[in-house]
Amino acid sequence: MTNFVLLILISSTFALFSFCAASAPACNRHPVAVRSTVTLLVGWLFGTASAALLGRLLGGIDPIAELRWPPVGPLACGAYLDGVSSLTLVLVSFVGLVVCRYSIRYLDGDPGQGNYFRWVAATIGSVSLLVLSGNLLMLVGAWIATSLSLHHLLLHFSSRSGAQRAAWTKFAISRAGDVFLVAALVLVFIEFSTFDLSQIFAAIGPVQDLSSDRANALGWIGSLIVFGGITKSAQFPLHSWLPETLETPTPVSALMHAGVVNAGGYLIIRLSPLVVHAPASLELLAIVGTTTAVYGGIVMMTQSSVKKALAYSTVAQMGFMMLQCGLGAFSAAMLHLVAHSLYKAYAFLNSGNVLKEEQATRFDKPLKASPRANLAKLPIVAASVLIGCGAIAWLIGFDLSAKPGGYALATVFCLALSIGVWESLAILGREVRGIAVTAACGVAALYIGGYVAIDGLVGSYVAHPPGNATAVFAGWLVVAAFVGLAALQVMLRTPAARRVQEYLYVHALNGFYADAAIDRLSGLLALRK
Repeated sequence: MTNFVLLILISSTFALFSFCAASAPACNRHPVAVRSTVTLLVGWLFGTASAALLGRLLGGIDPIAELRWPPVGPLACGAYLDGVSSLTLVLVSFVGLVVCRYSIRYLDGDPGQGNYFRWVAATIGSVSLLVLSGNLLMLVGAWIATSLSLHHLLLHFSSRSGAQRAAWTKFAISRAGDVFLVAALVLVFIEFSTFDLSQIFAAIGPVQDLSSDRANALGWIGSLIVFGGITKSAQFPLHSWLPETLETPTPVSALMHAGVVNAGGYLIIRLSPLVVHAPASLELLAIVGTTTAVYGGIVMMTQSSVKKALAYSTVAQMGFMMLQCGLGAFSAAMLHLVAHSLYKAYAFLNSGNVLKEEQATRFDKPLKASPRANLAKLPIVAASVLIGCGAIAWLIGFDLSAKPGGYALATVFCLALSIGVWESLAILGREVRGIAVTAACGVAALYIGGYVAIDGLVGSYVAHPPGNATAVFAGWLVVAAFVGLAALQVMLRTPAARRVQEYLYVHALNGFYADAAIDRLSGLLALRK
């Protein structure tokens, strides 16, 4: 039964990926047939992946299911299905199915519709192969294929200079990431004489049991994997291409922001048994992720374009996911990956309704309390949120001390919840305040309960880094950064900060000019056709 399910999954992904071998003119001559076939294949993949996940939960499929061809040898490729890959495959195929269904109407009448669905199929197939890969060589190959397939989608409107510039900038940054992964691939084979993930994971014991030579080799391998993940997930300062990909069709934006850009996070989570042996690189990952999250969050708030605001939101969210990985909280990063993908896919596909929603909004603003009176409520709100979250965690049976980066991430979560409740309490009216408090309790319960559920599914298949000084330092750094961000948000709500707000707004609107250097370097690439 297990081998049969794996065979269906791997054959479905290869069938989708094989669309890249079709010719563009042939696909454009038969757009209805191509789009129907692609949508049916993605739907079939989603149904099979969902059945496989359900089978795992019910015990009908092995906890770690593998299918190799050829059966032995360093080049044996095949599927590797565990808690991490089964959950991610359901997510990828579901988002892919929604994007395909949305694209049928969005691209209806487009002369390049057939070629568009050709590369959508190749992209979804490549990401699915990456998720299912049980061989590191196959994983890196699928990683590169995903980037190349997405490149064609970004150039769907190739006559637009903005699309050219963004696509070729991403192409150059992605190739740099490929170099890191290929180098890691070579070192892995030198050290383990195999590319098979299960054999590599089995050969890695606890840190204290490793020889000095192996520990040194794993440090280099983990560092190269981290650098590869940074380039793929639009981390600062390599993020500039992501907010510029606005010339692509909206469903491509949804697929990219909800699926493809998460590949960097998935790579770190999937290869966490290797990455945890590079503690200095994890510390760097936490620093880069924190910087990216703070930067993206500030810039996002100043953007007038809804798609650009969503793009910077993705930059911030990818930074937060990477800082979670840097803290060793791989289960929390997995929960973040799932939640962000579903939210961002909906946000992009619904972005066309923003004008309709604004017109339906009443123009009279609700009354607000005085800033000074509202500021006095902040300590009370923070204390209430802390007590409430602690009570919910106790009722669920959640032990924060046993989770990597638990205290740091819990602090950030309580900060965010406190600021949200505090701002809502500034609005006069019992109904609004009641909704705010109820929503805060619901969010806390859903997040903690969701983490417990995700950790139960994937916790056995990700690494658990040892507690050391690096993790403690990174945790304090994360807390300090987000406390500063919360303090800035509170300060900007006071009337005395209006001049500071105006000064910061201009620079934040332009992304603090961090993109200027990369845009200049990519100028020559934009001339390519």
